[in-house]
Amino acid sequence: MSTDWRPAICVQGRPETLSSRSIRLKVDNLGPVVAGQHIDIRLTADDGYQAVRSYSLSATPRGGPGGTPLGNSEVEIAVEELPEGEVSPYLVEALAPGDPLEVRGPVGGWFVWHPTDSEPVQLIGGGSGVAPLVAILRARIASTSAVPMRLLYSVRAPDTVYFADELASYTTSPNITVDLAYTRVAPHGEARPPGRLTDRDIENFVQEPGSGIVYVCGPNSFVAAVTDLLLARGYDSAAIRTERFGGA
Repeated sequence: MSTDWRPAICVQGRPETLSSRSIRLKVDNLGPVVAGQHIDIRLTADDGYQAVRSYSLSATPRGGPGGTPLGNSEVEIAVEELPEGEVSPYLVEALAPGDPLEVRGPVGGWFVWHPTDSEPVQLIGGGSGVAPLVAILRARIASTSAVPMRLLYSVRAPDTVYFADELASYTTSPNITVDLAYTRVAPHGEARPPGRLTDRDIENFVQEPGSGIVYVCGPNSFVAAVTDLLLARGYDSAAIRTERFGGA
């Protein structure tokens, strides 16, 4: 990982939900990038005040949205606007193509997936925590790997689903399965009633214990609850990789 701050510019922004946005960045001297990593972003105000936040990569240079590679030295992040946030409102509402910022990273060597990895993968995400998991799915699709991947995505309601169209398109991808679990409002005809993930969901939508690696990402409380469910079902803690976030 590079610890140096490097110049970056916004290349593109597009809405994901009513309160979130995918942002494509071009970073000077980006270097190697692995799906599952995150970057630090630093903003500097006119009076010199600086704010730093970390965001998971949702796309890597080769594993871009919809199977289309990004440009050289480009990555994408997905940002949820937090009402009391200091940085996210600017990134979601104001950052425009051509605007500068600073980037450090990519960071992380544990919560990552390489195309040479051979074990089946279970992905479990809550809310915006699906971002690095989608990066892993995109990297898998962009590679020659045929490793089975399954995503269990917990969201409040249909209009809060990140990457909705792309996730729906994965139904035609060999060895990739996507399951959505709604916590507050489910679409008409959904068999699973709204609610938080339970042991029944782990039994129905998650690969069997001992059959591969499980990646869990989301808010602190979500990751803690899911990890407890996995351990109770017999998963080895060494097979569970977690990434969590909280606060503004």
